[in-house]
Amino acid sequence: MTVTELPACPEAVGPPLPAARGSISAHMLDLICGRATGNRHAGAVGDADPFGDDLQLALYMAYELHYRGFAGVDDDREWDADVLALRTALERRFAGALREQISPSADVDAAIADLLAVDGEGGVSDFLARNGTRAQVREMLVHRSMYHLKEADPQAFVLPRLSGATKAGVAAVEFDEYGGGRAARMHAELFASLMRAFDLDARYGVYIDVVPGPMLAVVNFMSLCGLHRARRGALLGQLAAVEITSPPGSMRMVAAIRRAGGCEIAEEFYAEHVVADSVHEQVMRADVIGTLLEHEPHLAEDVVFGICAAGYLDTRLDEHLLSSWTAGRSSLLGPI
Repeated sequence: MTVTELPACPEAVGPPLPAARGSISAHMLDLICGRATGNRHAGAVGDADPFGDDLQLALYMAYELHYRGFAGVDDDREWDADVLALRTALERRFAGALREQISPSADVDAAIADLLAVDGEGGVSDFLARNGTRAQVREMLVHRSMYHLKEADPQAFVLPRLSGATKAGVAAVEFDEYGGGRAARMHAELFASLMRAFDLDARYGVYIDVVPGPMLAVVNFMSLCGLHRARRGALLGQLAAVEITSPPGSMRMVAAIRRAGGCEIAEEFYAEHVVADSVHEQVMRADVIGTLLEHEPHLAEDVVFGICAAGYLDTRLDEHLLSSWTAGRSSLLGPI
C-alpha cells in the first residue's frame, strides 16, 4: 500500500465548537472563528469567576487549538495573536486564583508523602464502588472523557523542555500511556472502549457542551503547565500526583464498573492503571522528580504547586459530583 492509499484517520476533523457560556467564551468563539479581532472582553476576565464555566470554557477552547482543533476552524488559528492574548489573560486569572488557594512549600518529600497517604475514602471512586448507579458511572465517564480521550497528550508537551534522566523517565511513562507502541493498547483507546461498553459516544470532545467548569479546570491545568516551559516543574508535580494516587482509585473504579454491570472489556481501562501506575509511581519519584531537582533545585516549589493544585482541582470536581448526586440531580449541564 502506498502512502496515498492509506485510509483517512476517522478523527482527522476535530469536534464541533461548543456553545458559549458567557461573554468571555462568546468572544473566544468569535476570535477562533475569525469573526472578531482585538480583546474588548479582556478587562472582564479580571472580574470573572476563575473556576466558572465561562472562563474555563474559553480557556479550554484556546487550548484545544493545540490538540485536535475544531471542525471548520482553520488550523492557523492556533497561533492567532488575539486568541493568544485573550488566552494569556485567562491563564493569569486562573493561575492567580490557584495561587490564592495554595501556599506551596519547597518540601517535595513531604508533598509526595501526603500523596502516598491518600486513600480516596469518601471520594467519587469510593462512592461509585459502594453506592454508584449505572447512570452515575456513565456521568463520571462523560466528565473524564475530556481528558482520557487524549490521555498523556498534555504531559507530552513537557518532553522537549527536559533533559537527561528526567526526560527519559517521563518518556518511559508516556510510552506506556500510549500503549507501548500498540495503538489498540493506548489508554485513550481503552477508555473509548469503556465508553462504548456503557452506551456512550466515544468520539473525541463530543460531550463538551454538557461538561461543567470543575472538570474543564482539571484538564486546563494540565494544558496550562504543559504548554509553558516556565511551568515544567508544576507539570511534573501534576503528573506525579496522578501516577502516585491512581492505583487505589482505579481498583475502586473496577469495582464500580462491575457494580454497574460492566463487562470485562469495560474494566480493562482501570485494571490497566492499577498495574501500570504502580510502576510509574516509582519512576516518577526517583527517575523524574529526583533527577529534576538534582539539576534544577529551584523548581522544588513549582513541583509542590503542581501536586497541590492538581489535588485542589480534583477535590473541587469530587465535591461537585457528590453534591449533585446526593441532591438527586445530574452533575452534567444537560442530558447525554
